[in-house]
Amino acid sequence: MHLLQSGVAFNVIALWLGHESTTTTHRYVEADLAMKNKALARLQSPGEPSYRYQPDDDALLQFLQAL
Repeated sequence: MHLLQSGVAFNVIALWLGHESTTTTHRYVEADLAMKNKALARLQSPGEPSYRYQPDDDALLQFLQAL
């Protein structure tokens, strides 16, 4: 748990423990409330605009069709 809380990747922990699969490691790891709160804080509010790229006026599609 301490490794996970300090930011070590889950699959790295599984390798260090010698587990063949991360599902084996998952049996021993449970997220505590601090980790859950940290993950929830990183989520985007539903009312906020998306930062995902959206092409405007189909310029990209026109460019690709012209190729």
